[in-house]
Amino acid sequence: MILKCIAVDDEPLALDIIEDYVSKVPFLQLVKRTENAIEALQLVQAGGIDLVFLDIQMPDLTGIQFLKIASGKSNYILTTAYSQYALESYDLNVSDYLLKPIAFDRFYKAVEKVHNQLLKSEPAAVVVPEPVAPQNNNHNNGPVQDFIFVKTEHKIQKIELDDILYIEGLKDYISIFTKTERVITLQNMKKMEETLPKGEFIRVHKSYIISLDKIESIERSRISIASKIIPIGDTYRDEFFKLIDGKNI
Repeated sequence: MILKCIAVDDEPLALDIIEDYVSKVPFLQLVKRTENAIEALQLVQAGGIDLVFLDIQMPDLTGIQFLKIASGKSNYILTTAYSQYALESYDLNVSDYLLKPIAFDRFYKAVEKVHNQLLKSEPAAVVVPEPVAPQNNNHNNGPVQDFIFVKTEHKIQKIELDDILYIEGLKDYISIFTKTERVITLQNMKKMEETLPKGEFIRVHKSYIISLDKIESIERSRISIASKIIPIGDTYRDEFFKLIDGKNI
């Protein structure tokens, strides 16, 4: 049984150590290392992650906050230089708690415990006909996502993708316009474009990303969504109309 893992830490050196240790353990596979706790949270919420190596002291989202939002999805080994968090973390049902600097033998003992626990809980194999994979428009190899998390001024907010009408980029932040509200976040357009599933969202201007199924009409170089007129930039015109033609609109 191979455990799919992610490592979350705001220190690149700490990520290097975890990546090196994981590479030495045959039953571990590191699918992602990231300094972005919000990106990691989206991966966990999407499913398919067996084990998370999670730092506690991070700027945008602490490890304890991460655990409370994730609500028990996946298994967790906390990594930190601060032992005072151990008691609270165990109340949140973490698998183990590793103090930095982490020795490999201690690391192996922690991951072996998780591996053994999952092996015991794994149901006996049953031979069944292979199902036909459902078709979707995500075009990504990862799990299909139906929401994103963004950091606003006072909180981390979950936004359902189906609620998004369009996104407008301004100088230092972006505005996400949904069916019911406008959410402002300090994130750039390129990062947001990479986060959203392709085939459902497309950038049509240096300042706009739109939800394709929210388009009401297209007239010349303008798109209408919820009474908002959005221009189509010259740089994005060919790709946009190619995608539109592919959907037989």
